[in-house]
Amino acid sequence: MFNNFPFYLGLLVIILLLIMLANKIKIAYPILLVLAGLVISFIPGVPLIKIEPDLIFFIFLPPLLYEAAWTVSWKEMWRWRRIITSFAFVVVFVSALSVALVSNYFFPGFSLALGFLLGGIVSPPDAVSAGAILKFVKVPKTISSILEGESLLNDASSLIIFRFAMIAVATEQFIFYKAAMSFSWMIFGGVAIGLLIGWLFMKAHKYLPTDANVDIVLSLLTPYIIYLAAEEAHSSGVLAVVCGGLLLSNNRHRFLSSKSRLQGINVWESFCFILNGLVFMLIGLDLPQITKGLEEVSIATAIGYGVLITFVLIVSRILSSYGAVIVTLVARNFITVADSRNPGLKTPFILGWTGMRGVVSLAAALSIPVYLNNGNGFPQRNLILFITFVVILLTLVIQGLTLPYFIKKINFKIDDDVLPREEAYNQLRKELAEYALDYIKTNYNDHVENNTSLQQLIIKWEQHTNEIDNESISKDLKGIYLDLLNKQRAWLINRNHEDKTLDESLIRRQMHYLDIEEEKLRYI
Repeated sequence: MFNNFPFYLGLLVIILLLIMLANKIKIAYPILLVLAGLVISFIPGVPLIKIEPDLIFFIFLPPLLYEAAWTVSWKEMWRWRRIITSFAFVVVFVSALSVALVSNYFFPGFSLALGFLLGGIVSPPDAVSAGAILKFVKVPKTISSILEGESLLNDASSLIIFRFAMIAVATEQFIFYKAAMSFSWMIFGGVAIGLLIGWLFMKAHKYLPTDANVDIVLSLLTPYIIYLAAEEAHSSGVLAVVCGGLLLSNNRHRFLSSKSRLQGINVWESFCFILNGLVFMLIGLDLPQITKGLEEVSIATAIGYGVLITFVLIVSRILSSYGAVIVTLVARNFITVADSRNPGLKTPFILGWTGMRGVVSLAAALSIPVYLNNGNGFPQRNLILFITFVVILLTLVIQGLTLPYFIKKINFKIDDDVLPREEAYNQLRKELAEYALDYIKTNYNDHVENNTSLQQLIIKWEQHTNEIDNESISKDLKGIYLDLLNKQRAWLINRNHEDKTLDESLIRRQMHYLDIEEEKLRYI
């Protein structure tokens, strides 16, 4: 390991340079990283990279899921819960079923159980790739909310399919009632464990004498402990981490200080930035290891299989997207849906085209054991690995490079909000300033008459701003201002809950601003 340390150090430098290049030319950085890893793997003398599945599942997956749960809007997830659930579970299952039927029919020696195994591996789209692309193009809030919500759940559903298929291949039988019981425990057990451990960590943050550094370290431990506990209990570690993360995220202002929140954002963004960069580079670097064991069929035939499965995945997801729209249009006559308008042909196509595969698929494929319990080799293992790699590469390159073109060509009308985004944010600040003025005049009226700094502060709020620019202010005014900041946070939380149409990202933006204002009090 130490002998290869300069190589890994150089790899980090290359990752940073490629991400900067990707941002410059405005393409998703996972595409460049996978291609670069592929090129580097053919350079003579490069150390042979072997990815351990446990490394991906335990080291990479929990923090990436946890960070995503902290950034996603629970309100938007709940609003679009039906379509998110259908994409994360139904569409993933349809994709896995399509792959199972096609591979069973066209691939010699591929049983239906092996087909479902391959389907479970390649069915979940990768959230990081889609997120990296959507940075550079504008899409309606509906699409981004659905994709964000789906990304938190589709890994869990695909890994559940994968586990059941593994059992079926290993035992050559499938007992429905046992599978149903196991499925129920994986879902409900994972949710319960995630919420329980998340609640315990929330209490630890709140009642233990922590500071910002301790809070951040605890937050780094949380996803690993949740994931490990759920997996040891044979439930879904993915669902556990997502549920625990959502619980803590939606209560962050109750148990974390402003300093912990501000520093935590920076630490987590940097941490996940490195993890994402490494994992996509490792996908490309792992190709020699994958092709090394490919002996059952020729490389050309295996590539053909990979192209066929990629085509099946793309078509099945697009058709499923349109199917989901049809179901919604029919269901609106019987139930209340989030948006009863006909989305037309554009939105379902973009949702269907954002199907790039990534890290979870490769990790699942690598986790297939070399041998069965009876000592025989696992059937078609190397071919499944190679097909998975081809699917990841093709979906990243083809869909990843063309998605921005399709989005720009479609030219969405960004009309999710009644008001334009900045105007809505300014309106929110105006209402918050009016609330602050009313509160301070009601509760601190005696201080206003004798405190020049407070009078100046009120004048600024009357101009709809919350800034304090004085080099120094009195201790009393600091106390008043701190109280007011807390009241404003409570007002924003209540406003977010009461107004179902308000974009939660605007609330989070103003909350972040209030945290910065509170931190400024430490230095004036």
